[in-house]
Amino acid sequence: MGLVTGQFNEAFTPIMDGVTNVVRNYAYWLNRKYGISYVVTPHFPNYEDKEEFEVLRYHSIGVPTRPPYRTGLPVPDIQFIRRIRTIPFDIVHAHSPFSAGRIAMNIAHKRGIPIIASFHSKYYDDLRESLKLEGAARIGVSMIVDFYNSADFVWTVNNATAGTLREYGYKGRIEVVNNGTEFETAEDRKAEGRTVNERLYLKPDERVFLYVGQLVWQKNLKVLIQALARLRDMGMDYKMLIAGMGYAGEDLKKLVADLNLNDRVIFLGAVYDRSYLKSLFCRADLLLFPSLYDNASIVLQEAASQKCPALLVKGSNTAEGVIDGVNGLLCENSPEAIANKIFNAVQHADLEKIGEKAHDTLYRNWESIVDEVYGRYKEIVNAYKRIRA
Repeated sequence: MGLVTGQFNEAFTPIMDGVTNVVRNYAYWLNRKYGISYVVTPHFPNYEDKEEFEVLRYHSIGVPTRPPYRTGLPVPDIQFIRRIRTIPFDIVHAHSPFSAGRIAMNIAHKRGIPIIASFHSKYYDDLRESLKLEGAARIGVSMIVDFYNSADFVWTVNNATAGTLREYGYKGRIEVVNNGTEFETAEDRKAEGRTVNERLYLKPDERVFLYVGQLVWQKNLKVLIQALARLRDMGMDYKMLIAGMGYAGEDLKKLVADLNLNDRVIFLGAVYDRSYLKSLFCRADLLLFPSLYDNASIVLQEAASQKCPALLVKGSNTAEGVIDGVNGLLCENSPEAIANKIFNAVQHADLEKIGEKAHDTLYRNWESIVDEVYGRYKEIVNAYKRIRA
């Protein structure tokens, strides 16, 4: 018989970010192969869950500085409390140290079951952006470290992210559990790309760059847009597709207009259609992802699944495992460096070969990841039972 598990996170669909992707695929594959898994997350207005597993929602309010994100309300939600009390969890997994994570911690301590806490995000950057006060952000980080100190097991998505958690002050044991993607490699990449050409009126031979992610300044998007302007000034023709939404969206569009890039940059908004998103990776010649904020962005996995090479900033957490010119492109963090790297790669590098190598070395599907996760869950639950016997 399988386990009853809970995935607790501060965001879930229709908010599509990397952690939502992790939580959704954990719950999907655990339910499909290994028992029952529930997602526990704040309520989202006017949205109806349509997942194959149960999603438990509780009262929430919007986060003014981070739309469309929401956080749980510290008031009793009687219907939610009654439902969650009936679920015989064997293990709970917190993907956030905030309200959802606190609910998971409370359940684990009251019921005497193990809790895993995954560290996904650079919370200091988020808090500093939201609170505008460095001192307040550091106090917030100390509270987050206290949360991870209270967990039985702490996971991160790669070694660089473990280093970030250490920098925050966490001194306990850390296990690395990588991310994946549900995308299977397209049988005919060019045919998939033609669907994008038809939808966006692109020419078959047009050079296409792609960004997928939240439209927030932490993602280094100002530098990216400035690099695109320099690339135009260097005489390169291209179309830049930007897929995502976020608080900086309107300001980003204004920056594009101010730099006279409207004829080159296409804002696609949030792309919820996963098959269409897969086609975007097939059509793109290069994924541009200069974020210093992300820890192990799933976008890199998604690109690699379709043999699309990525440009990343050297030394960023997401760049772990990427070798410049072999399975990706690495550059310094400046508009000049990014523009020069793109220009030289298009002129001289074999981007198709680099994309093939990215597929061979970076791509893993979620099913194989969750197979390993479930094996670890079983080990933890069994060990916990022996200790408490």
